[in-house]
Amino acid sequence: MERTEPKTLPGFMELLPGEQVLFNQMKETIQKTYEKFGFLPIDTPVIESTEVLLAKAGGETEKQLYSFTKGDSNLTLRFDLTVPLAKYVAMHSNELSFPFRRYQIGKVYRGERAQRGRYREFYQCDIDVIGDGELNIINDAEVPSIMYEIFRKLGLDDFTIKINNRKILNGLFESINAKENAIDIMRIIDKIEKIGEKNVVGELQNLQISQENIEKIVKLIQIDGTTDEKLQALENLKIENQTYCEGVTELKEVIKYIRLFNVPEKYFTVDVSIARGLDYYTGTVYETFLDEHKSVGSICSGGRYNNLSEYYIDRKLPGVGMSIGLTRLFYILNEINLIKTEKKSISEILIISMIQDLKPAIEIANKLRQEGINTEIYFDDKKIKAKFKYADKLKIPYVIVIGEDEIKTGELTLKNMETGEQKREKIEEVIGELMNNE
Repeated sequence: MERTEPKTLPGFMELLPGEQVLFNQMKETIQKTYEKFGFLPIDTPVIESTEVLLAKAGGETEKQLYSFTKGDSNLTLRFDLTVPLAKYVAMHSNELSFPFRRYQIGKVYRGERAQRGRYREFYQCDIDVIGDGELNIINDAEVPSIMYEIFRKLGLDDFTIKINNRKILNGLFESINAKENAIDIMRIIDKIEKIGEKNVVGELQNLQISQENIEKIVKLIQIDGTTDEKLQALENLKIENQTYCEGVTELKEVIKYIRLFNVPEKYFTVDVSIARGLDYYTGTVYETFLDEHKSVGSICSGGRYNNLSEYYIDRKLPGVGMSIGLTRLFYILNEINLIKTEKKSISEILIISMIQDLKPAIEIANKLRQEGINTEIYFDDKKIKAKFKYADKLKIPYVIVIGEDEIKTGELTLKNMETGEQKREKIEEVIGELMNNE
């Protein structure tokens, strides 16, 4: 028989069980935090009508789509969770309660070039708050407080949430008559961390922007100091433009409320160079970076947009949200050893039977599972040494041994695999001990 070589496509993550356990723990931490803040779950299809997904897509995104035809239908794999959300809200707007707070954790697909930490299939973990007609600015401050809580729960300490407001940049561009180049300029200055000031200036010159105006742009995005000093510096620039002034006012409000949400000062800062490449952001924008590993790029981003579903319905639905690229984040944290796989099994206890009759082992497993204790029975007929080696290799914390003696006395032999301690206990005592160790 001719055999096919087993291989996974480039750009698709496939983990060993121990790593998958860790990945699932991270995903569960994010989900529980979203729910703690009152966000409701939704789940949209992985495959959508191409027409629906292309309503907001364009440029590079459109080139990266995985599209195919089935019968008379043109179909596409979703490339993010925001466009399906826009469709979802448009379809169910009369059934939803606004502000609508939703989270979604799911796989998305982009046919970009596979490279370090970049995948073609990856999990996104999104939250959004959608308003009907209007949405309070306090929501813009709650989002970074959720970012903060998630990353602290994931064990991260050295990270910074960088915050800006697109109106500040848009107002500056209006004041220097460069509004028609606004999107291109923002995409350029958004890259200043990666390419440096010199290259940013060069790219701005290619847009035929005068040296005087380039200096104004660079001066704005390089404002430095504490958060309050930066806010004061933005006011001191005295840019007489309504959009600019609105942006500064909104940014001050967001910072005020972030502090009320008890986010420590060390974890957030104002950074006027943060523009976010996507042109649908209209107000507050965020990017989160690891302080010691800025080269890996943003690990969480988002912002405020004016109208989520404008391509589908005539109803103004402003929103604010954020997205964590979980697959990429897991890869990065694993690569730089900020997380490590300790647990290779989800079983808390392994039952080893020394007798052929497995009925007692199954009865004990049933009792343990009824108490919520993850329990596994070793069924294969192998030597006792091989059975203990299995438990040790998977780092299962406890082993119960059942033999003739245990059947007679009604006591179980419980071994702590970490300490090597072994003792005889009744099933009720075993349950009590395991429940107390959780």
